[in-house]
Amino acid sequence: MQFFVILLVILAGMGLSVEAGLLGPLSESVGKLWATFSIFSVGSVLSFMLLLFFSPRNTPSYLSQPAWTLIGGLLGPIYVVILAITVPQIGIALTMVGVLAGQIGKSLIIDHFGLFGMPHAKINPKRLIALGFVIAAMILMMM
Repeated sequence: MQFFVILLVILAGMGLSVEAGLLGPLSESVGKLWATFSIFSVGSVLSFMLLLFFSPRNTPSYLSQPAWTLIGGLLGPIYVVILAITVPQIGIALTMVGVLAGQIGKSLIIDHFGLFGMPHAKINPKRLIALGFVIAAMILMMM
């Protein structure tokens, strides 16, 4: 089962690279904020359609959830604007490796302290070495 979950995550990462590749030219044509708006508009329509047809009818309202859990809605557009700015400047590969370095670094901290209700997974030398390899990849790609 874990293999399929990891495969799914890898496919999601591939999707992010494709999204960045599409976003770069779009942002150059229509502007970074319009490109971001279009990405989220299409995603919102798709999400709404999925909710209509596949969501259980008795789920609790998202408005009844703690406000801090909705912060991700702010982070998504910031991420996409950053992609729109960086992809035309440094390319998809370097952008994605930089994103990965940031994700791993922050994830290590979140896991270590068990933030956001996540289970604790202490930072250890193996995890730091893995982060070091990603940072090394980013440095090598910049050369």
